[in-house]
Amino acid sequence: MACSYGFLSTHPPTQCGLATFNSALAAQLARDGMMTGVVRVTTDGEDETPAAGVVHTWSPSRTGGWQAAAASLERFDVAVVQHEYGIYPGADGQDVLPLLRSLAVPSIVVLHTVLTHPTPRQRRLLEQIVEAAGAVVTMTATARDRLLAGYHVTPGKISVIPHGAADHRGVPSRHRLRPHLLTWGLIGPGKGIEWALRALALLGDLTPPPTYTVAGKTHPKVLEHQGEAYRNRLYRLGARLGVSTSVRYDPVYRDQATLGRLIRSADVVLLPYDSPEQVTSGVLIEAVSAGIPIVATAFPHAVEMLTGGPGLIVPHQDPEALAAAVRRVLTEPGLADALAGRTRELAPTLMWPAVAARYADLAHDLLAARQAVAIVATG
Repeated sequence: MACSYGFLSTHPPTQCGLATFNSALAAQLARDGMMTGVVRVTTDGEDETPAAGVVHTWSPSRTGGWQAAAASLERFDVAVVQHEYGIYPGADGQDVLPLLRSLAVPSIVVLHTVLTHPTPRQRRLLEQIVEAAGAVVTMTATARDRLLAGYHVTPGKISVIPHGAADHRGVPSRHRLRPHLLTWGLIGPGKGIEWALRALALLGDLTPPPTYTVAGKTHPKVLEHQGEAYRNRLYRLGARLGVSTSVRYDPVYRDQATLGRLIRSADVVLLPYDSPEQVTSGVLIEAVSAGIPIVATAFPHAVEMLTGGPGLIVPHQDPEALAAAVRRVLTEPGLADALAGRTRELAPTLMWPAVAARYADLAHDLLAARQAVAIVATG
């Protein structure tokens, strides 16, 4: 049964992980023959020029903007709402709640963050959002378990559907004279790149020593409030450690084709993140699906995805452990191939076609349940 999907989210040209996720999911459902449209949420000062696929823009400068956003979503069979604290107007993004409560069409709320220690207002708001939603998606079992343990929610509403990934598989484009380490994504404090630089300094005895690419623009919110202070600290640290000539900063927000080539050029993907809260990482999923060995700190999504899988887990803020893990991947016979080989069965389930199909199944279940209720009510 074909149905149409209205999406509520940040969306390109906004450059953030949530916008990229929403754009990819909507595009895949459209390729599968579904009608889609996006209600784009913007921040103050963003370009609001209508983009392809955007049917309405919800700007925080418009009082009561949720009513018009809700009316636009009602044109579709199912509303898919991306949730992250702070992207919607109101304290902790609370204006999304009256929108959800007003919808007549079924809604799927996708939780990109589930905090272990929310403020009381954040906890109550998320509980009310789950209550108002027709179905709720977390992208990891860890996030689902955290939601069920820490919040008063209905377990039957919660489904786990992984974060999707583009198909970056194929022959790796590794034509470098030196091993290549890679971190990518929006850059800012918490990314942990300072620990990776310290680890790189401990690998100078390898022959040849590795290079390290840090790809990505500074996160827009970091740029707004702190400018390039974090990136400048990284430059100074690299110079002090003597690794500046081995590090390449590539401040570009890449499309899927160029990102795929960059990922396939890597021998190891480094995810040295500081946060113990991160239950969803699109970068992690892209690296896993590409079959590149990963060394990551023990943030929840990495622990769930990599334990016994295609990567090695190290403690947070521990450059010696990072360096030792990278050294193992680069020098231990057969380890890199073994890690990459563990993705062969896993990767297809993470690709956008498989992920979008699971959202379609969930939408069909919601519509079927609603139809059954209507039949009983009129019978």
